Amino acid sequence: MGSFKGHALPGSFFLVAGIWWTGKHSLWHATRRNKNIGSSRLAGRALQRRLEILESSIVLIFSLVGILAEQFLSNGPGFQLYDFTEGHWVFLMNWQHSTMYLFFGLAGALSLIVHTTEAAPLALDRLMLAVAFFNEGFLFFYHVHGRSMLDVHVHQILLYTIFGSALIAFLEVFHRGNILLELLRCTLTVLQGSWFWQIGFVLYPPHGPEWDLTDHTNMMFVTMCYSWHLAFALLTVSVLYCTVSCVVRSRLRRTPPMEMGLLKPRERDPESEDEIL
Repeated sequence: MGSFKGHALPGSFFLVAGIWWTGKHSLWHATRRNKNIGSSRLAGRALQRRLEILESSIVLIFSLVGILAEQFLSNGPGFQLYDFTEGHWVFLMNWQHSTMYLFFGLAGALSLIVHTTEAAPLALDRLMLAVAFFNEGFLFFYHVHGRSMLDVHVHQILLYTIFGSALIAFLEVFHRGNILLELLRCTLTVLQGSWFWQIGFVLYPPHGPEWDLTDHTNMMFVTMCYSWHLAFALLTVSVLYCTVSCVVRSRLRRTPPMEMGLLKPRERDPESEDEIL
């Protein structure tokens, strides 16, 4: 993690997750607003379950990739936590990042159990996601002790986004299917991903001059830059939501109304789990 690539990797994960969630929740919401057989075909319960299983599997795989990258790439600890010969801890920064990936992997594994079996309540996937975000923020809160001023500042700004994501995911435990909460979580996730990339450019610039990590004007610029990233995240989620909604409405307009009465009852998909909740 103490490199540009180490920040670009989780940044890419969060960007992909935020964009995926935006598309998925926008599709579910657009089809719920148009309750007819055409919308049911676009996003029926079976399709929703398959996408949830696919998403959970990808989250689990991404988390494993992150853990292995932290442990073995760039002379990582290789799962060695303490060096008894030298008498000190080994690469604790890498271990902290591995722990962050571990909790998101647990969230993916629990979500996989929820959507493939009846062994756990549906709301547990959101609860574990909230715990994963909270654990990430908890680790980063104690992650920058003794560092330079700008280094601490860019990570403190990240905490607002992380704890905000944890709070929104926790609220979704009780208000599942609320499109405003879902889109807000998507926005914060995209923001978190883009900000990880920004931290990489500030602390470990791949090209160009090094940043002065003690310059107050750099702090002022980075603070303003965070607002630009927030605007980017809001714009990205808004454009995706509007695009998906327009595509769904366009598809439904081409569905002949008379087909609704001709379909047999067994051909109609039941309501989605989100609608039932």
